[in-house]
Amino acid sequence: MATAAPAHVTPDAGRDVRPLSVEGLTIRFGGIVALQDVSFTVRPGTIHALIGPNGAGKSTCFNAITGIYPPTEGRILLGDKVLTDTPAHRIAALGVGRAFQNLALVGSSSVLDNVMLGRYSLTSGGFLAYGLRLPWTMRAERRHQERAAEICDFIGIAAHLHKPAGVLSYGDQKRVDIARALAVEPTILMLDEPAAGMNSSETAEMAGLIHDIREGLGISILLVEHDMSLVMGIADQVTVLDFGRLIADDVPAVVQKDPSVIRAYLGAEGSQTHDAPAAPASAPHPQPDEKETPA
Repeated sequence: MATAAPAHVTPDAGRDVRPLSVEGLTIRFGGIVALQDVSFTVRPGTIHALIGPNGAGKSTCFNAITGIYPPTEGRILLGDKVLTDTPAHRIAALGVGRAFQNLALVGSSSVLDNVMLGRYSLTSGGFLAYGLRLPWTMRAERRHQERAAEICDFIGIAAHLHKPAGVLSYGDQKRVDIARALAVEPTILMLDEPAAGMNSSETAEMAGLIHDIREGLGISILLVEHDMSLVMGIADQVTVLDFGRLIADDVPAVVQKDPSVIRAYLGAEGSQTHDAPAAPASAPHPQPDEKETPA
Protein backbone atom coordinates (compact mmCIF):
# COMPACT_ATOMS: atom_id res chain seq x y z
CA MET A 1 0.00 0.00 0.00
CA ALA A 2 1.07 3.57 -0.55
CA THR A 3 2.20 5.71 2.34
CA ALA A 4 2.21 9.44 2.87
CA ALA A 5 3.99 11.05 -0.05
CA PRO A 6 7.61 12.04 0.50
CA ALA A 7 8.48 15.66 -0.14
CA HIS A 8 9.76 14.99 -3.65
CA VAL A 9 6.42 13.52 -4.68
CA THR A 10 4.21 16.20 -3.18
CA PRO A 11 2.92 18.68 -5.79
CA ASP A 12 4.77 21.94 -6.17
CA ALA A 13 3.98 24.58 -3.57
CA GLY A 14 1.10 26.79 -4.63
CA ARG A 15 -0.15 24.30 -7.21
CA ASP A 16 -3.70 25.18 -8.16
CA VAL A 17 -6.11 22.34 -7.38
CA ARG A 18 -9.32 23.58 -8.94
CA PRO A 19 -12.91 22.34 -8.94
CA LEU A 20 -14.12 20.25 -11.85
CA SER A 21 -17.56 21.47 -12.89
CA VAL A 22 -19.95 19.58 -15.16
CA GLU A 23 -22.72 21.94 -16.21
CA GLY A 24 -25.89 20.84 -18.01
CA LEU A 25 -24.07 18.04 -19.83
CA THR A 26 -26.14 16.38 -22.55
CA ILE A 27 -24.78 13.81 -25.00
CA ARG A 28 -26.78 12.27 -27.82
CA PHE A 29 -25.77 9.50 -30.19
CA GLY A 30 -28.19 9.94 -33.07
CA GLY A 31 -31.62 9.65 -31.50
CA ILE A 32 -30.35 8.08 -28.29
CA VAL A 33 -29.79 10.35 -25.28
CA ALA A 34 -26.85 8.97 -23.26
CA LEU A 35 -26.74 11.89 -20.80
CA GLN A 36 -29.46 14.44 -20.15
CA ASP A 37 -28.72 17.77 -18.43
CA VAL A 38 -26.24 16.37 -15.88
CA SER A 39 -24.56 18.82 -13.48
CA PHE A 40 -22.21 18.19 -10.55
CA THR A 41 -18.98 19.60 -9.10
CA VAL A 42 -15.91 17.79 -7.81
CA ARG A 43 -14.60 20.00 -5.02
CA PRO A 44 -10.83 20.45 -4.72
CA GLY A 45 -9.09 17.75 -2.71
CA THR A 46 -12.10 15.44 -2.41
CA ILE A 47 -12.85 11.87 -3.44
CA HIS A 48 -15.99 12.03 -5.58
CA ALA A 49 -17.75 8.88 -6.78
CA LEU A 50 -19.90 8.65 -9.91
CA ILE A 51 -22.15 5.60 -9.65
CA GLY A 52 -25.23 4.05 -11.19
CA PRO A 53 -26.57 0.79 -12.63
CA ASN A 54 -25.28 -0.62 -15.91
CA GLY A 55 -25.94 1.73 -18.81
CA ALA A 56 -26.51 4.74 -16.55
CA GLY A 57 -24.07 6.94 -18.48
CA LYS A 58 -21.03 6.86 -16.19
CA SER A 59 -18.43 5.99 -18.82
CA THR A 60 -20.05 8.38 -21.27
CA CYS A 61 -19.61 11.15 -18.70
CA PHE A 62 -15.96 10.16 -18.14
CA ASN A 63 -15.35 10.17 -21.89
CA ALA A 64 -16.87 13.63 -22.21
CA ILE A 65 -14.70 15.02 -19.43
CA THR A 66 -11.53 13.65 -21.01
CA GLY A 67 -12.38 14.88 -24.50
CA ILE A 68 -13.31 11.59 -26.16
CA TYR A 69 -16.98 12.48 -26.66
CA PRO A 70 -18.00 16.06 -27.57
CA PRO A 71 -20.99 17.29 -25.56
CA THR A 72 -24.21 17.96 -27.46
CA GLU A 73 -25.09 20.59 -24.88
CA GLY A 74 -23.54 21.96 -21.71
CA ARG A 75 -19.93 22.49 -20.76
CA ILE A 76 -17.14 21.15 -18.54
CA LEU A 77 -14.69 23.35 -16.67
CA LEU A 78 -11.55 22.80 -14.61
CA GLY A 79 -11.44 25.94 -12.54
CA ASP A 80 -11.86 28.70 -15.13
CA LYS A 81 -10.49 26.56 -17.97
CA VAL A 82 -13.19 25.31 -20.34
CA LEU A 83 -12.53 21.68 -21.28
CA THR A 84 -15.45 21.44 -23.71
CA ASP A 85 -14.18 20.96 -27.29
CA THR A 86 -10.58 20.78 -26.04
CA PRO A 87 -8.48 17.96 -27.61
CA ALA A 88 -7.84 15.03 -25.26
CA HIS A 89 -4.06 15.57 -25.12
CA ARG A 90 -4.57 19.20 -24.13
CA ILE A 91 -6.98 18.16 -21.37
CA ALA A 92 -4.26 15.93 -19.93
CA ALA A 93 -1.80 18.84 -20.08
CA LEU A 94 -4.29 21.01 -18.17
CA GLY A 95 -4.18 18.60 -15.23
CA VAL A 96 -6.60 15.73 -15.87
CA GLY A 97 -5.18 12.21 -15.49
CA ARG A 98 -7.19 9.07 -16.24
CA ALA A 99 -6.72 5.39 -15.46
CA PHE A 100 -8.91 2.99 -17.44
CA GLN A 101 -11.08 0.02 -16.50
CA ASN A 102 -9.60 -2.14 -19.25
CA LEU A 103 -5.83 -2.11 -18.85
CA ALA A 104 -3.99 -0.83 -21.91
CA LEU A 105 -0.41 -1.41 -20.82
CA VAL A 106 2.39 -2.35 -23.21
CA GLY A 107 3.04 -5.76 -21.73
CA SER A 108 6.47 -6.26 -23.26
CA SER A 109 7.74 -2.86 -22.11
CA SER A 110 9.05 -2.14 -18.63
CA VAL A 111 6.95 -0.61 -15.89
CA LEU A 112 9.08 2.53 -16.14
CA ASP A 113 8.52 2.82 -19.90
CA ASN A 114 4.76 2.41 -19.43
CA VAL A 115 4.66 5.15 -16.81
CA MET A 116 6.84 7.34 -19.02
CA LEU A 117 4.06 7.35 -21.61
CA GLY A 118 2.21 9.66 -19.26
CA ARG A 119 5.12 12.12 -19.17
CA TYR A 120 5.23 12.90 -22.88
CA SER A 121 2.32 15.34 -22.63
CA LEU A 122 4.66 17.43 -20.45
CA THR A 123 7.59 17.45 -22.88
CA SER A 124 8.29 20.36 -25.20
CA GLY A 125 10.09 18.54 -28.00
CA GLY A 126 7.57 15.87 -28.94
CA PHE A 127 8.25 12.34 -30.13
CA LEU A 128 10.33 13.46 -33.15
CA ALA A 129 12.86 15.38 -31.06
CA TYR A 130 13.15 12.48 -28.63
CA GLY A 131 13.50 10.04 -31.50
CA LEU A 132 16.49 12.04 -32.80
CA ARG A 133 18.00 11.81 -29.29
CA LEU A 134 19.19 15.40 -29.22
CA PRO A 135 21.34 16.24 -26.14
CA TRP A 136 18.77 18.53 -24.52
CA THR A 137 16.04 15.93 -24.98
CA MET A 138 18.22 13.30 -23.31
CA ARG A 139 18.70 15.51 -20.25
CA ALA A 140 14.97 16.17 -20.11
CA GLU A 141 14.21 12.47 -20.49
CA ARG A 142 16.45 11.62 -17.53
CA ARG A 143 14.58 14.12 -15.39
CA HIS A 144 11.24 12.67 -16.48
CA GLN A 145 12.47 9.12 -15.77
CA GLU A 146 13.52 10.17 -12.27
CA ARG A 147 10.09 11.66 -11.67
CA ALA A 148 8.35 8.54 -13.05
CA ALA A 149 10.44 6.39 -10.73
CA GLU A 150 9.42 8.57 -7.76
CA ILE A 151 5.76 8.11 -8.65
CA CYS A 152 6.22 4.34 -8.89
CA ASP A 153 7.88 4.36 -5.47
CA PHE A 154 4.91 6.23 -4.02
CA ILE A 155 2.42 3.84 -5.66
CA GLY A 156 4.30 0.82 -4.30
CA ILE A 157 5.71 -0.71 -7.49
CA ALA A 158 9.34 0.49 -7.33
CA ALA A 159 10.56 -3.11 -7.05
CA HIS A 160 9.08 -3.84 -10.50
CA LEU A 161 10.45 -0.76 -12.26
CA HIS A 162 12.45 -2.64 -14.90
CA LYS A 163 10.22 -5.70 -15.24
CA PRO A 164 7.91 -6.14 -18.25
CA ALA A 165 4.51 -4.83 -17.21
CA GLY A 166 2.84 -7.94 -18.61
CA VAL A 167 4.41 -10.28 -16.03
CA LEU A 168 3.00 -8.43 -13.02
CA SER A 169 -0.04 -9.48 -11.06
CA TYR A 170 -3.38 -7.94 -12.02
CA GLY A 171 -3.35 -5.73 -8.94
CA ASP A 172 0.14 -4.42 -9.69
CA GLN A 173 -0.81 -3.78 -13.32
CA LYS A 174 -3.66 -1.63 -12.00
CA ARG A 175 -1.08 0.31 -9.99
CA VAL A 176 1.04 0.81 -13.11
CA ASP A 177 -1.99 2.23 -14.89
CA ILE A 178 -2.64 4.62 -11.99
CA ALA A 179 1.04 5.61 -11.91
CA ARG A 180 0.87 6.42 -15.62
CA ALA A 181 -2.16 8.65 -14.98
CA LEU A 182 -0.31 10.37 -12.13
CA ALA A 183 2.67 10.92 -14.43
CA VAL A 184 0.82 13.77 -16.17
CA GLU A 185 0.97 15.62 -12.80
CA PRO A 186 -2.83 15.92 -12.58
CA THR A 187 -4.78 18.12 -10.22
CA ILE A 188 -7.69 15.69 -10.69
CA LEU A 189 -7.25 11.93 -11.11
CA MET A 190 -10.05 9.99 -12.83
CA LEU A 191 -10.29 6.29 -11.97
CA ASP A 192 -12.55 4.06 -14.07
CA GLU A 193 -13.50 0.90 -12.11
CA PRO A 194 -10.25 0.73 -10.07
CA ALA A 195 -11.42 -2.34 -8.12
CA ALA A 196 -12.93 -4.26 -11.06
CA GLY A 197 -11.91 -7.92 -11.02
CA MET A 198 -10.37 -7.75 -7.53
CA ASN A 199 -11.12 -9.90 -4.50
CA SER A 200 -12.04 -8.38 -1.14
CA SER A 201 -8.44 -8.15 0.07
CA GLU A 202 -7.24 -6.50 -3.13
CA THR A 203 -10.22 -4.13 -3.05
CA ALA A 204 -9.31 -3.07 0.49
CA GLU A 205 -5.75 -2.36 -0.65
CA MET A 206 -7.03 -0.33 -3.60
CA ALA A 207 -9.27 1.69 -1.27
CA GLY A 208 -6.24 2.42 0.89
CA LEU A 209 -4.21 3.45 -2.14
CA ILE A 210 -6.90 5.85 -3.38
CA HIS A 211 -7.13 7.42 0.07
CA ASP A 212 -3.33 7.75 0.27
CA ILE A 213 -3.14 9.37 -3.17
CA ARG A 214 -5.63 12.02 -2.09
CA GLU A 215 -3.94 12.57 1.26
CA GLY A 216 -0.36 12.36 0.00
CA LEU A 217 -0.67 14.39 -3.20
CA GLY A 218 -3.50 16.73 -2.27
CA ILE A 219 -5.32 16.21 -5.56
CA SER A 220 -8.99 15.55 -6.34
CA ILE A 221 -10.18 12.08 -7.35
CA LEU A 222 -13.24 11.28 -9.46
CA LEU A 223 -14.00 7.57 -9.67
CA VAL A 224 -16.53 5.29 -11.30
CA GLU A 225 -16.95 2.13 -9.26
CA HIS A 226 -19.50 -0.67 -8.86
CA ASP A 227 -18.25 -1.86 -5.46
CA MET A 228 -20.60 0.04 -3.18
CA SER A 229 -18.76 -0.85 0.01
CA LEU A 230 -15.62 0.77 -1.42
CA VAL A 231 -17.54 3.83 -2.61
CA MET A 232 -19.38 4.43 0.64
CA GLY A 233 -16.20 3.85 2.62
CA ILE A 234 -13.94 6.41 0.93
CA ALA A 235 -16.05 8.93 -1.02
CA ASP A 236 -16.71 12.43 0.29
CA GLN A 237 -19.47 12.99 -2.28
CA VAL A 238 -21.49 10.62 -4.45
CA THR A 239 -23.26 11.48 -7.71
CA VAL A 240 -25.76 8.90 -8.99
CA LEU A 241 -26.88 8.51 -12.59
CA ASP A 242 -29.74 6.40 -13.92
CA PHE A 243 -30.71 6.20 -17.60
CA GLY A 244 -28.47 9.20 -18.29
CA ARG A 245 -30.09 11.45 -15.70
CA LEU A 246 -28.79 12.65 -12.35
CA ILE A 247 -30.95 11.26 -9.54
CA ALA A 248 -28.81 12.07 -6.48
CA ASP A 249 -25.77 14.13 -5.52
CA ASP A 250 -24.88 14.20 -1.84
CA VAL A 251 -22.72 12.69 0.90
CA PRO A 252 -22.68 8.86 1.09
CA ALA A 253 -24.89 8.63 4.19
CA VAL A 254 -27.66 10.54 2.43
CA VAL A 255 -27.29 8.89 -0.98
CA GLN A 256 -27.48 5.33 0.32
CA LYS A 257 -30.88 6.07 1.89
CA ASP A 258 -32.28 7.97 -1.09
CA PRO A 259 -35.42 6.18 -2.40
CA SER A 260 -34.55 7.07 -6.01
CA VAL A 261 -31.13 5.45 -5.66
CA ILE A 262 -32.57 2.35 -4.01
CA ARG A 263 -35.15 1.98 -6.79
CA ALA A 264 -32.46 2.41 -9.46
CA TYR A 265 -30.39 -0.43 -8.04
CA LEU A 266 -33.05 -2.75 -6.66
CA GLY A 267 -36.31 -1.90 -8.39
CA ALA A 268 -39.55 -0.72 -6.79
CA GLU A 269 -40.19 -3.97 -4.90
CA GLY A 270 -36.64 -4.12 -3.55
CA SER A 271 -36.93 -0.59 -2.17
CA GLN A 272 -39.60 -1.80 0.26
CA THR A 273 -37.31 -4.33 1.93
CA HIS A 274 -33.81 -2.92 1.54
CA ASP A 275 -32.46 0.17 3.21
CA ALA A 276 -29.58 1.01 0.83
CA PRO A 277 -27.44 -0.18 -2.06
CA ALA A 278 -24.30 0.33 0.00
CA ALA A 279 -23.65 -2.93 1.79
CA PRO A 280 -22.94 -6.19 -0.05
CA ALA A 281 -25.16 -8.09 2.41
CA SER A 282 -28.25 -6.07 1.53
CA ALA A 283 -27.80 -5.22 -2.12
CA PRO A 284 -26.39 -7.15 -5.05
CA HIS A 285 -23.51 -5.52 -6.85
CA PRO A 286 -24.19 -4.83 -10.52
CA GLN A 287 -21.65 -6.31 -12.86
CA PRO A 288 -19.14 -3.88 -14.43
CA ASP A 289 -20.34 -2.62 -17.79
CA GLU A 290 -17.70 -2.77 -20.46
CA LYS A 291 -19.44 -0.19 -22.64
CA GLU A 292 -22.04 2.45 -22.08
CA THR A 293 -22.31 3.65 -25.60
CA PRO A 294 -25.48 2.62 -27.40
CA ALA A 295 -25.50 -0.78 -29.02
